Amino acid sequence: MVTLRRPPTGTRPGPVLEPYQVLERPLITEKATFAAERYNAYTFQVNPLATKTEIKNAVESLFNVKVVDVRTVNRSGKKRRYKTRVGMTSGYKKAIVQLSDEHRIDFY
Repeated sequence: MVTLRRPPTGTRPGPVLEPYQVLERPLITEKATFAAERYNAYTFQVNPLATKTEIKNAVESLFNVKVVDVRTVNRSGKKRRYKTRVGMTSGYKKAIVQLSDEHRIDFY
């Protein structure tokens, strides 16, 4: 359930997101798998309205781990063509979450 809030000083206005609404899905790619093994950094597709602190709190509460750093990227959609028509794929927000050395997330 999304509720609207009156923002305290220093925060953004908008809906309050639950932890399961912040994280949409893990991004399992070759590059993300390498980062998870080498740097203990996991990649997620997140809600575009989510902030870094909301992403950190969501990962910590859903996976019971300690988050060290959160980096976010807004990915724009790509142009795709089908015969004579041109369309766009949808864009999304990506978060790279680095965990402390003693914690791991197992997706498999």
